[in-house]
Amino acid sequence: MWIALKAEEWEQKYQAGEAHWDHGAPSPGLVEFLHAHPELPKGRVVVPGCGTGHDVRAWARLGFQVMGVDIAPTAVRQAEQLTKGEGLSAAITLGDFLRDPPPENFDYLWEHTLFCAIDPAQRDQYVDAVVRWLKPGGMYLAVNYIVCGPDGPPWPVQADELWRRYRPHFHLLDQWIPRSYANRCGRELMSWWRRKQPRGRIGSA
Repeated sequence: MWIALKAEEWEQKYQAGEAHWDHGAPSPGLVEFLHAHPELPKGRVVVPGCGTGHDVRAWARLGFQVMGVDIAPTAVRQAEQLTKGEGLSAAITLGDFLRDPPPENFDYLWEHTLFCAIDPAQRDQYVDAVVRWLKPGGMYLAVNYIVCGPDGPPWPVQADELWRRYRPHFHLLDQWIPRSYANRCGRELMSWWRRKQPRGRIGSA
């Protein structure tokens, strides 16, 4: 049975110190990716479902302009405090990535196990949001569980589903099993996509 958490339930988990998905460090797959690609232009990055901002700070340390978005006020406050405590500059915003209009279109969108944490019935809505928040030609990087229990969140995601949902809007550049936290090794899939240009423009497909 699929039971999606509501915004107030995510908030309650942060207030109760039950955010077990927070490992106190950025995603190992993201850290490895950024280290392997120093050539990436230092553009604007949005991190939906940023939690306490570990991944936001990983991008900010390398000179990217970053905006983190989360639905839980406690997570947003903690992310702001931790980011300021490190002397880093990043915008941390309370909001609903699925429904809110983006303040701008971003060069990069990074998410770690957010797509697989929402109600699976909202996955088409999630893809629409990614397209809405990214510039044409922008990069979408994501880590999703491919091995986890059937009762979520999170719910498992398979490569063929990602292909079916994202291929109309994105070119798949690469896909691999990333370096992960100790309890997730071999259970995650990392995907690197580039948003297609609108039809009728040079470079569209």
